[in-house]
Amino acid sequence: MKKFPIVCVGGSAGGLDAFTRLLQNLPCDMGVAIVIVNHLTIMPTQLHEVLPRFTTMPVDLISDRLLIEPNHVFIIPANRDLHVDGDEFHLEPISKPRGWPDVITIFLRSLTEHWDGKLIAVIVSGYDGDGADALCGIKEIGGVTIAQKLSTAKQPDMPESAIASGCIDFILSPEDIAGEIVRIARAESF
Repeated sequence: MKKFPIVCVGGSAGGLDAFTRLLQNLPCDMGVAIVIVNHLTIMPTQLHEVLPRFTTMPVDLISDRLLIEPNHVFIIPANRDLHVDGDEFHLEPISKPRGWPDVITIFLRSLTEHWDGKLIAVIVSGYDGDGADALCGIKEIGGVTIAQKLSTAKQPDMPESAIASGCIDFILSPEDIAGEIVRIARAESF
């Protein structure tokens, strides 16, 4: 079975703005799974309660062994590392509970190793550089990497680190990121 594309959207501080602007511009029937990896360690995420207002796709908080499905938005729970196991998500306790988490990097590396469909890695607003270390690996297997345009990010550290990796294909506003995802998804469905 040909696996559908997964779009990993990694963000942190200021990410909510980017997530909502992105989702508002994505059709609900593109045939891709959107996985939002927002690294929160202090408090549980509220994204699964907030984001349904901005998309008609179902928005699910990821639980262990949850089936990965297209035309869904999936949200990582707080204090967990996220992996892919076959066609399911696999959660583990966060491996780096102190300092800046690297949950985006861990999930992207898991996708590189265990997902056969097209991969799109998007890094949006946030502190630190989570995700940047995995971007070259995404490109090596034919995936697409996108960073949020710094002038549109509330907190540009994370997209800046992504761009500094030298492995970013596109630097776009959240609205244009949505357009690029749609273009890639349509190209994949033929």
